[in-house]
Amino acid sequence: MGVDVPFDPTHRFATSWLLPPWLLFSVRLLISIYAFTTTFFIIGWNGTHHRLDASRASFSYFTNLTYWGLAFYFLFAAIHTFSHARTGTPLLSRWPRSLQALHSLFYTTIITFPILVTVVFWAILYSGPWFPVTFNAWTNVRLLPLANSVKNSPLIRSNIIIQTSQHALNSLFALLEILLPRTAPPPFLHLPFLILLLALYLALAYITHATQGFYPYGFLDPSAGRSGRVAAYAFAILAAVVVIFLVVWALVWVRKWATERVGGSGRRTKRRREYGGRARVEEGVVEDVEMRGYMTK
Repeated sequence: MGVDVPFDPTHRFATSWLLPPWLLFSVRLLISIYAFTTTFFIIGWNGTHHRLDASRASFSYFTNLTYWGLAFYFLFAAIHTFSHARTGTPLLSRWPRSLQALHSLFYTTIITFPILVTVVFWAILYSGPWFPVTFNAWTNVRLLPLANSVKNSPLIRSNIIIQTSQHALNSLFALLEILLPRTAPPPFLHLPFLILLLALYLALAYITHATQGFYPYGFLDPSAGRSGRVAAYAFAILAAVVVIFLVVWALVWVRKWATERVGGSGRRTKRRREYGGRARVEEGVVEDVEMRGYMTK
């Protein structure tokens, strides 16, 4: 999956060029708590408003699956940053190589898919005035795209917070992970995996229709001779994810170049290194010389 050997020797995934480790840990943890709280609040709100079917159906929406991904990514990213701040070596460095590769791919998905969700929702799915109901507005910044067949029902009018929290803040969270860590640009080998994940979701959407009787998104409905339109949407989304990947790659490259080539290699941090079997904490500048940082640990 395009993972270097050795994997992340200077702990790019767990450190920031701008924030000290403990502050980066706090930011990531707070975002994870917010995402999980929002998700479980919506499930609870649906339960208290006789909408259990909506909670069950939510796992058929790409928006919701992506938001779950954000919540879990920031949780694990916070754990890795915490372990780095606490011991000098992130837990990620001690994981099996296969899990390290999957974490790298996980990072690529959370800086790509949330932006795709935002673009598709506001460009294709959303129609109507700004949200008159507070819960509905917050959800949109956060969460749930609704089937076209039910979006004008009274239940939907009381549900727009889901839309705002999942369709705007998600991209903000992705942008923070593009700008704050010291991560390198994602390998181009990840792009086929992103396309594969989208293809798997497309299969899930049609399984949902076969088992539950609805399409998560109206533009996936091929009935009434609209199969050509469905294909056009599919290829448009495919093109969009390629463009978004390239834009994200460029943003990460520019951030890395600006902070390490132009602005120096980062901020001064306390680093723990091993010398002759003895641990020593010293003040040092995080360097962009990967193997030197690795060999001196």
